[in-house]
Amino acid sequence: MTDITLAVALPLLGAFLLPLLKEPALRWLGRLLGPVLLALTAVIIAFNWTALETPYVVALGNFAPPLGIAFYIDTMALLFALAVPITTLLLWPGINDEQAVRRESLTLLLVASLVGLALSGDLFNMYVFYELAAVASYGLAAGSGSSAGFVAAFRYLLISALGSVVALLGIGLIYFTTGTLNLAHLASLSDQLANPQGLAAFAMLVIGFGVKAELFPVNGWVPDLYAAASKRVSALLAGLASKLAVLVIVRVLLLVFPYEETRQLLLILGILGVISGELAALQARDVTRMLAWSSIGQLGVVFIAFSLPGEAGVVAGIVVALHHLVVKSALFLLADKWGGAIAALRGAGVRSKLAAGLFVLFALSLLGFPPLPGFWSKFLVLSGLAAAGDPLQLMAMAAVLIGTVIEGAYLLRVVVTLYSKPDSEAPPMKHSLANLASTGVFALALIGAALFVMPLWPPLSDMGKTAANTDAYIETVLADPEVKQP
Repeated sequence: MTDITLAVALPLLGAFLLPLLKEPALRWLGRLLGPVLLALTAVIIAFNWTALETPYVVALGNFAPPLGIAFYIDTMALLFALAVPITTLLLWPGINDEQAVRRESLTLLLVASLVGLALSGDLFNMYVFYELAAVASYGLAAGSGSSAGFVAAFRYLLISALGSVVALLGIGLIYFTTGTLNLAHLASLSDQLANPQGLAAFAMLVIGFGVKAELFPVNGWVPDLYAAASKRVSALLAGLASKLAVLVIVRVLLLVFPYEETRQLLLILGILGVISGELAALQARDVTRMLAWSSIGQLGVVFIAFSLPGEAGVVAGIVVALHHLVVKSALFLLADKWGGAIAALRGAGVRSKLAAGLFVLFALSLLGFPPLPGFWSKFLVLSGLAAAGDPLQLMAMAAVLIGTVIEGAYLLRVVVTLYSKPDSEAPPMKHSLANLASTGVFALALIGAALFVMPLWPPLSDMGKTAANTDAYIETVLADPEVKQP
């Protein structure tokens, strides 16, 4: 089995090598390096997944956990880790201008940190990788060069820095209470955190890591940043980076704080995210801002799904998160040419039939039309909430259903505008071949998931069962005599 730590080390190494290859004679090598490293990273993760029989631990620095740094490898970690290089390949910057080297280096740094977040088995490592991802995303967000971009990136930096401080306070509170930051060790000591002090620490982690997860109420940076940044950066942050931040919160919830109060906190914040995001998206008159607010609403559904107890909640959360990753990334790619006022898109669908058709496909899936994956994701969430039957869960059901109706209103408005008769003979807004190709791959993934729902269900169910099994996690990390030491 190939060492899984290479999945973090290779893109990290590439991020520092790329600036050395910016000389004209070596630039061709630099342009190849990023995509090649991403492909290698994907192959390494996929190879580890195919060889995986049971979850295992990789101990770094020759110190076994809980003292040493550990990567915990199970199918959920590998799924999110594999999504990072594959999605980044589809969203690779690719433009050869003066900022290309800086942009590609930051993208590789973001990939290394997100893969590290997916695999980490302790809070300290998660915080370090989260901060690395923050540094990379600040640089990418400010790369548009516009004054609006700098202002949006600075606002994002301030909110994110405040979130990092809050998360660090939560981590400190946990450490001073238990004396450890290893997740398995914390899971075995979770009784010590079942008190107001522990719940306060969880709330701090949710608020801190929730900044990049676009969680209510720390998501005010989202619309301005996504409107000002390049659409490939917006797709990376909305589609990909937000999911890894969600994964951190979910790991902590499942292992360390598996209490009704903590689930209710996620549920309430998810409901508020759905309502606020969808209502704001309805008011938006700009495609990019509409997608940004819509992303906030859909991530609210992700948190509602993960708030469901046990295996059902994990499976529902994974399905909703992956669906949002695919659909939102693709829609931001389409917004590269259609990112202005919605009214300006009159007739754009007639001029660019393929792009309009793709937009309709992703919109239908977002609304939950069967048999597209969006239907199954909403079915899992709504059936889980109905089964719980508590007033709060029923309120969440109502929020998801009302949010879907609002989604239908603003997405239909865009579709009608796309196919309306144009006001004038304006030149067609053609999408680049690269954007259409990447969007097409996302569409194929969506259609493939719709066609293979039944074969995908058993591995998803096993993934949820494994991720929700806290006892097995503790035993694997703390009692495994064959912990791997690279």
